[in-house]
Amino acid sequence: MLVSRAMRTLPRVLGARARTVGRLPQRSAKFVAAIQTPVVTPVFRTLRMSAAALDDLTVNLPPLAESISEGEVGSIEVGTGDWVNADDVVINVETDKLTVAVNAPESGTIKEILVEEGDTIGLGHPLFVMETGGEAPAAAEKPAPTPAAPAVEPSVPAPKPIAPTPPPAAPTAPASPPPSDGTPASDVPGVTRVKMSKIRQTVARRLKESQETAAFLTTFNEIDMSNLMSMRTKYKDEFLKKHDVKLGFMGAFAKAVTHAAKAEPAVNAAIDGKDILYHDFVNISVAVAGPKGLVTPVIKGCDTKSIAEIERALGEAAQKARDGKLAMEDFDGGTITISNGGTFGSLMGTPIINPPQSAVLGMHGIFERPVAIDGEVVVRPMMYVALTYDHRLIDGKEAVLFLRKVKEGIEDPLWMIMG
Repeated sequence: MLVSRAMRTLPRVLGARARTVGRLPQRSAKFVAAIQTPVVTPVFRTLRMSAAALDDLTVNLPPLAESISEGEVGSIEVGTGDWVNADDVVINVETDKLTVAVNAPESGTIKEILVEEGDTIGLGHPLFVMETGGEAPAAAEKPAPTPAAPAVEPSVPAPKPIAPTPPPAAPTAPASPPPSDGTPASDVPGVTRVKMSKIRQTVARRLKESQETAAFLTTFNEIDMSNLMSMRTKYKDEFLKKHDVKLGFMGAFAKAVTHAAKAEPAVNAAIDGKDILYHDFVNISVAVAGPKGLVTPVIKGCDTKSIAEIERALGEAAQKARDGKLAMEDFDGGTITISNGGTFGSLMGTPIINPPQSAVLGMHGIFERPVAIDGEVVVRPMMYVALTYDHRLIDGKEAVLFLRKVKEGIEDPLWMIMG
């Protein structure tokens, strides 16, 4: 019964509402129509957002360090039209001390390269323009292999008339030697002119400044490597297992240098104008041959590190040098340098001081030589070591005692362990 009554009432209610809407003002009727109209989000809004994301972005040379105001474009890793992901290396810029990689800040397409290899550029110089956004292009499909052509029977060529034998050629004049009248080397056959890298220019300038500023003097000694080599052979596997780093000679020499520097602090000091700076710490610069030239990353706090910690830090610095990933802070704060020419089989040499430091220890190759021990001639693995020092600050006595302290530490490694 209730359902029947509701069915009879519904038409009257709907009719009344329809009449009410008809009597509303035109403005209200439009409002009601707007309410009844479903809201549909237009598709073109999404298309506009995608188009806006494809913006051009100009990437400039970022600030490098307080002491560096310019660099040289070393290599350009991508080309115009190439797709790059965020943080991909686009351009490598060589500075006085290291190579800085300029990465893509976002993913996108390289529209234009604004520099060329070899250009000298300052901070803030525009490097490249890229279009950010979009999607990476799909990998190009390899074309289907072309079917091989059917084999053709070789035809027998018709015999050719025999040409008359030409007369013998005149003898060629010997090549003239390179001119010595000032002709540019690039114009001489067999000579290639290559521009020096920024790092190599800096190394050349600093080494020459060091020679012209410091009063160089070098003292030598020789070290019997028997005990250190025996210790290394005996404990190298256990050392590697415990510390996850190989036991080499550099860690022991670095530790010996720290002990000697504490005994002879002038060797670890530096001249600053009319003052002398004595350091309570020992930060060792290690000469490493990198792909762009000689670099000297610093192992800081060697006086507080164990041999294992020094070996680990040396390995990390050497790897970063080979990969060109050394940062500015890796070069700061060195107080003395170790140069290991023995890696390349050097017998003896006189290293050059790395300013503003006052001394550099030169290691050399290990060679078996006859030596006199307790009145007998025996064959021992020997290494020559050299200490080049600035005689303006370091007296000969201090240099000789320093080198003897290094010798004692290497010939009796327990001396370093006991302190």
